[in-house]
Amino acid sequence: MAHGSRLVDLVHERIEDFLAERTSILREISPDLEPLDAFSRRFLSGGKRFRALFCYWGWEAVGGRGFDPFAEEGGRDKFPVVSAASALELFHAAALLHDDIIDNSDTRRGAPSGHRLFEQLHAEAGWAGSSPEFGRASAILLGDLLLGWSDELFDEGLAAVPDRDAARTARAEFMRMRTEVTAGQYLDILAERAWRSQAESEQRLRAERVIVYKSAKYSVEAPLVIGGAIAGASTAQFDSLRAFGLPLGIAYQLRDDLLGVFGDPEVTGKPSGDDLREGKRTMLIAIARERLAPGQRRLLDELLGDPELAPEQVRMLQQTIRECGAVDEVEALITSNVATATAALEAAPISRDARTELGSLARAVTRRTS
Repeated sequence: MAHGSRLVDLVHERIEDFLAERTSILREISPDLEPLDAFSRRFLSGGKRFRALFCYWGWEAVGGRGFDPFAEEGGRDKFPVVSAASALELFHAAALLHDDIIDNSDTRRGAPSGHRLFEQLHAEAGWAGSSPEFGRASAILLGDLLLGWSDELFDEGLAAVPDRDAARTARAEFMRMRTEVTAGQYLDILAERAWRSQAESEQRLRAERVIVYKSAKYSVEAPLVIGGAIAGASTAQFDSLRAFGLPLGIAYQLRDDLLGVFGDPEVTGKPSGDDLREGKRTMLIAIARERLAPGQRRLLDELLGDPELAPEQVRMLQQTIRECGAVDEVEALITSNVATATAALEAAPISRDARTELGSLARAVTRRTS
């Protein structure tokens, strides 16, 4: 990805500049708000920036400008796509903060999750009340703050789009993404809790719907389309970006499902088998349940979602899932979806540079180890 590292640096700078403006408001209100400043910077300082990259290359795919982020000194943040890409990263950070609360996750990228940081702050200060309750409430508010800021940053970028129809289309796609990912998150927590009342034949379909709306559209398709919208994409270009983005997003999440069960904690920053302890009803689990004998299926159902799973129990479940062929089937689905995405990319009416870079991104998001 020739421009990837430069764009990531530029997005980081745009986020830093934006946070400096917004957190100055917090400092004016009260020094007690310093943790909101510090933790927001912490959760926005890293990550792979995949959504930002897809947003930029959706823009470049349509415009074909051969844009160099560093071509104009002092004017880099005027490019609407950089602000839009940065806004997507703020939105993602907000979603992760809320997701970790929902999943009761202790870590994020190898460090304490947001609610655990606030919990620790409360405990060390010796304040009244429950540290866990303070941690959860504070992390919800920080997530809400970042969610609002993502809107502000996105609108700052759109203000510089000369084509107002393009700006309105980009805003509509951003709002649709927010609705879809929230709906997908609800379907995810519903699947973890209502699966016993659902027909066995529906569980794979439900897991696939969660993948599409919680992750695939939000992680790949929506950023691509938002970038394309800013550049004034035609109907044919929108259709091509969606035809590439959706199957690639599905493959991206299927890889994530495998990492959630089999990933190396030294690489993923999450405990081994974390999705098993959280009780994630992923496509991997749906496929495993279809393949397992009744006794093995009952054992999986009994252990899945137990936060106190011992390491040997995690290893036993991993072996069971692998030996029944579920992992091989998920790998085949990843390969199939990448092939579908690649075929759509090859036929897309987009710039040559974008086609090359999107192909590289497709490999990066589906072959990753974290």
